[in-house]
Amino acid sequence: MSEPNDTHPEITVVVACFMEEGHLADSIEQLTSTLEETGRSYELLFIEDKSTDRTAEIVRELVDGHDDRRAIYHPKNVGRGGTVTEGFLEARGDIVGFLDIDLEVHCKFLPSVLKAIDDGADGATAYRHYAVGWRPHALLRHFLSSGYRKMFRMLFDVPFRDPETGFKFFRRDKITDVARATEDKGWFWDSEIMILGHEAGLQIVEVPCRFERRADKQSTVRIFRDVLAYLKAIRRFTRRRRQQRRAAKRGEAGVTSDAAPRQKV
Repeated sequence: MSEPNDTHPEITVVVACFMEEGHLADSIEQLTSTLEETGRSYELLFIEDKSTDRTAEIVRELVDGHDDRRAIYHPKNVGRGGTVTEGFLEARGDIVGFLDIDLEVHCKFLPSVLKAIDDGADGATAYRHYAVGWRPHALLRHFLSSGYRKMFRMLFDVPFRDPETGFKFFRRDKITDVARATEDKGWFWDSEIMILGHEAGLQIVEVPCRFERRADKQSTVRIFRDVLAYLKAIRRFTRRRRQQRRAAKRGEAGVTSDAAPRQKV
């Protein structure tokens, strides 16, 4: 069994919860079974992001009586990025991460992700191979995701093939400052933390994992709304980076000017 939460666990799994009523309890059972098989101490940190279904009630039931589980309940909806960032900063484990709790990338891949960190990486994420099916909504999401990957590679000089995957684990001492530097509260956060992590010098590897869209799950993704939100987030992020670069150049110019020897009169 995992260690109680007043000790120092090896792993913190952040469980970001929003409208998870239909599958949360079953997914946690599968996740804890996988974690127990690793033989490592762990904690589950639930962050309930103001769902309107029974998610919060289920979280309370799942946490009650378990020393290795904690929960935070938001008074208002924050968004996926803000929720996971909070979890990273509240974590106690040497390794911290999260996976989408619908388990469309199954927790059985967690040992492979952890092994990549054990082998020397600062972080490891899932690189999704798709089993999509033929439902129109699933196909549309697949093509949009593939298109986003291509656009991401064109816009940002980073080596990642699947930045938006909801399955990311890091050494906590390496990722904490990077997480603090993120600003996006929504879905673009996944890409943002990968970019910032790479620029901070972190070695982050992608581990091949199978993605299977669940037919029994009502997605919280609203395609056109979220695509628009992605585009706006990318624009904000690139604009902020340009401003930061300009400020850095002005600062360097100021240092150079101040450091130049004064001419005698």
